[in-house]
Amino acid sequence: MTQTSEAAPGMVRVRGAREHNLKNINVDMPRDRVVVVTGVSGSGKSSLAFGTLYAEAQRRYLESVSPYARRLFHQMPAPAVDSIEGLPPAVALQQQRGGSSSRSTVGSVTTLSNLLRMLYSRAGTYPPGVARLEAESFSPNTPMGACPRCHGLGRIYDVTEKTLVPDDRLSIRERAVAAWPTAWQGQNLRDILITRGVDVDKPWRDLPQKTRDWILYTDETPTEPVYPGRTHAEVLAAIKRGDPPDYNGTFTGARRCVLHTFAQSQSAKMRARAASFMVSSDCPVCHGQRLNPDALKVTFAGRNIAELAALPLATIVEALRNAEKHLTGKDATSIAARGIVHALIERIAVLLDLGLGYLQLDRGVQTLSPGEYQRLRLGTQIRSNLFGVVYVLDEPSSGLHPADTQALLRALDGLLAAGNSLCVVEHNPDVIRRAQWLVDVGPDAGERGGKIVYSGPPEGLRDVKDSRTRPYLFEPPRHRETPPRSPKSWLKLRDICWNNLDHLALSLPLGVLVSVTGVSGSGKSSLVGQALVAIVSRALGQKIDLETEQDESEDLPTLEQGEPQGNVIEGKGVIKRLVTIDQKPIGRTPRSNLATYTGLFDTIRRLYAATPEARKRRFDAGWFSFNVAKGRCPKCEGVGSVMVELLFLPSVYAPCPECHGTRYKPEVLAVTRDGKSIADVLAMSVDEACDFFADEPGLAHGFDVLRQGGLGYLRLGQPATELSGGEAQRIKLATELQKQRQGHMLYVLDEPTIGLHPADVDRLMMQLQKLVDQDNSVILAEHDMRVAAQSDWVIDLGPAAGGEGGRIVAEGTPEKVAASKQSRTAEFLEPYL
Repeated sequence: MTQTSEAAPGMVRVRGAREHNLKNINVDMPRDRVVVVTGVSGSGKSSLAFGTLYAEAQRRYLESVSPYARRLFHQMPAPAVDSIEGLPPAVALQQQRGGSSSRSTVGSVTTLSNLLRMLYSRAGTYPPGVARLEAESFSPNTPMGACPRCHGLGRIYDVTEKTLVPDDRLSIRERAVAAWPTAWQGQNLRDILITRGVDVDKPWRDLPQKTRDWILYTDETPTEPVYPGRTHAEVLAAIKRGDPPDYNGTFTGARRCVLHTFAQSQSAKMRARAASFMVSSDCPVCHGQRLNPDALKVTFAGRNIAELAALPLATIVEALRNAEKHLTGKDATSIAARGIVHALIERIAVLLDLGLGYLQLDRGVQTLSPGEYQRLRLGTQIRSNLFGVVYVLDEPSSGLHPADTQALLRALDGLLAAGNSLCVVEHNPDVIRRAQWLVDVGPDAGERGGKIVYSGPPEGLRDVKDSRTRPYLFEPPRHRETPPRSPKSWLKLRDICWNNLDHLALSLPLGVLVSVTGVSGSGKSSLVGQALVAIVSRALGQKIDLETEQDESEDLPTLEQGEPQGNVIEGKGVIKRLVTIDQKPIGRTPRSNLATYTGLFDTIRRLYAATPEARKRRFDAGWFSFNVAKGRCPKCEGVGSVMVELLFLPSVYAPCPECHGTRYKPEVLAVTRDGKSIADVLAMSVDEACDFFADEPGLAHGFDVLRQGGLGYLRLGQPATELSGGEAQRIKLATELQKQRQGHMLYVLDEPTIGLHPADVDRLMMQLQKLVDQDNSVILAEHDMRVAAQSDWVIDLGPAAGGEGGRIVAEGTPEKVAASKQSRTAEFLEPYL
């Protein structure tokens, strides 16, 4: 490790940090400075910044509050570190999507909605007959403010006969009522109808309308005797004879069944299934504005609160500034209004400077990218005027166009000038160059990382040969070595409408690598990750799930609010299949991991089942799965750890006392291959597995593809919950590369370089270029100018964000786009050509 000892106002001294892959490291970092922590993906940056520094700051703070209050916090585990001296209070701003509640909005996250409600309550224009309302009456999340019809959701959810019975040629026995539960409960409902004399073998459309309506919409829940397997006549005869029924069943109408599941089920899958049978529409009372009628009659500057909240932040500021000119009165109402309007303008101005002027206050937090969400919280912190804290930020430039990064850097300078310290985990060379102190972690990832390669002023890194970051800061940019490929054919789309895309026409070259660029909010993800995927998959007859991941705690699943519109008018026949590779987790639970997701573990289990010892014990492949009861440890059920509840402290996970973390029964662990048990294999890194299975061509190829993607450091059994979005995406890409697909594939990736060190970006690009060389097409939404420069074709959206974006301002080879006068990307692309 290279460590300088430049004098500083004060130092944070970390000794013996061992969190995750950190190798018992010692490091000193100055306070009241911008400290950037960098290194390749998986090197241990976040383990140092968040797992150690922030976790210890939180632990110290929580020690000062009452034990009862601690239970209200999401507590991080105490870090594995000997000591940390000079650590100020910390605020963490991590990369994460917004909260799971569908009611959470930009206005609520920034607290701007609170001020706006106060403004309308105190200074709104009330029409005759409407009494003055309290601020809570302007919130759709309170009983007094919510629309009485839709309960503040803005939409009503219901079913139709077509959604409940998609194919009316089927009979009830053939499951015409698709919305009913499958398995026993569906059969139970059918048998009850037989008792009631309904012909369950007649096509649905031939049943009387009155019968159909009762089956679908009745709120009655009659209990009937059930005689499974008998006809209606046989049931009547049995009742007449007094034969006892098998049981008494209770009927539930299809609509009642769907709505109850949608509102009450604890299972996200069950709620999602119920949602698939429903349609949503604007509430007929509030017309989607979510508030009660009285609140919607109150106006300020000529708009009600819902209309104002639906405007972009930049437009809201203009409206407030115009209104401020007329608030000249000396009365209490005017004085209060001036104060609130001034505060709103000041707070929104910070968000405008962060490049978020295109967002609306009523936009759902779930629709924001992690980068947008982090900048919103950063803007709130800038206005909080805290002093003497250390802000720990996780890649704040993530998802930002180079033009927007400058605004971010100004915001960070503001936090520093207010008397705070900044600890920034970052990959972007532009941000790294602004550091006053640099901590380079590595040199590589996983077990080959976790060391301090350098700590000191940025210029000192120039002489550190082991640093993977050094070449990207101090060496000239690498220029493209080969000329751009020429398109082999074209995929043409017309009338694309989605978000800020308004009847856009897109000509997408095939057989090449395409980057879609543009400032943050210009419509890249709307075009690439959503509209293109939806329109092309529809044209190909291919089902693609566009819905965001639903959190298990979500109160209601978000129903489809329409879908992207548009048509493929040329080139559909060239593409055999559309493949999307996103950064969603590869699994929600610790049971999912790299080995299971890629399918490689299936092959490994079959190899172990084929060993002489396994055949002797009659163990099939199922015995070697930690998700199957026969082979897994019964104590931890194959998890490998047990949770220990600590009342006032964060719960801790300890290795299972029976299997000691191996997940399996002793007799399964006794089966070995080349001296290694199945648990030993799960503990291997990809690099180790590549060597261990070198004599198995299928496995060796699979692990080699993962290694080429820079994932050699990951353990095979590492839980999916521990993987970053970038790691998950590269695992998906590697899984795709293993498949021997036939025909032309269109690969779509939305900002694949998020969370990646430049060295890892180079590895990723090698894999993507290989896909194109194999006669496929690759399209990316991308901010990294090195990636755009190495593409064959660039499509630049803009010219600005939100309503001022959504148009193609330049397209062609990277050289052609770099020469465009209309493109805001051009000046940042040119240095890499």
